[in-house]
Amino acid sequence: MKNLRTIAVAVLAVIICAAAWAAPKTVTLHVPGRTCGACPITVKKALQKVPGVFRVDVLQEKKQVVVAFDDSKTNSDALVKATTNAGYPSLPEKAGE
Repeated sequence: MKNLRTIAVAVLAVIICAAAWAAPKTVTLHVPGRTCGACPITVKKALQKVPGVFRVDVLQEKKQVVVAFDDSKTNSDALVKATTNAGYPSLPEKAGE
């Protein structure tokens, strides 16, 4: 019984630590080349294909995309690459802009 409890505590600790390592991040990408009604759809689909991305919000009037992702699976460089490969180069917004 004592061994079972020890194993259960160890498993719980691993689960808690894994959740701490995989922190959700958000980045705002500026996509200046978006000019038509289909552009936001293309950009959103390209970003949704990146492993680790779980939310994409397009701000059409600002030519921005806000992307929420798991930083243990992807990063902002991969997101920029995804939009660029779709034909819409982007740049991460600096904090405070």
